[in-house]
Parts: sequence; C-alpha cells; structure tokens
Amino acid sequence: MINEMKLLSLTETKDIVDATKENAELKVFLAKITKLSKEKSEEMRKQIEELQILKVKKEHIVKIIDLLPQDSSDLNKIFVDVSLNEDEINKLLDTIKKHI
Repeated sequence: MINEMKLLSLTETKDIVDATKENAELKVFLAKITKLSKEKSEEMRKQIEELQILKVKKEHIVKIIDLLPQDSSDLNKIFVDVSLNEDEINKLLDTIKKHI
C-alpha cells in the first residue's frame, strides 16, 4: 500500500534500497550512478530550498541533485519549462559547487 508520494533523488532511492535484503542488482547499479552521500544530498536540497527561487520546483531540485550540473547550459537543460535569470543560475551553481 502506498502511504505517501514523494520525489526522491537517486541517493535517497539508494538509501531505501540498501535497507532491503533484496534487489542486489539494483543496489550495485545505484552505487555506480549516485554521486553524493545521503547527508550531502539532503543538505543540498535544504540549501536550494532556502534560496527561495520560485521557479525552482521539487522536480528540479531532485534532478539537480542527481545530475550535478556544472555550468549554466547543463542547468538550463533541467529547466526546460522555465527560464532562469543569470542571478538565479549563479545562486544554484554556487550551491552545487559547495557539495561536489
């Protein structure tokens, strides 16, 4: 039964899968593709939310944590539905650089 619907980053998904005794192949796959620890991803999520950029939705935050874009062109690929101004891009990129 589904109790709650929540967007999860790959790091959060890995943490949930690691808690189970099944899905060994999935555990290996997630270990290869996750880039941050659970603590760092949670901290990054919190800091991005604290920026209070109205255009940044929860879906965007999850993708930022998963992909860790390094420049404005990579970041704009996540935001296909909205356009970020230069200040918003710089704030997001500075936050990302603190965690990688």
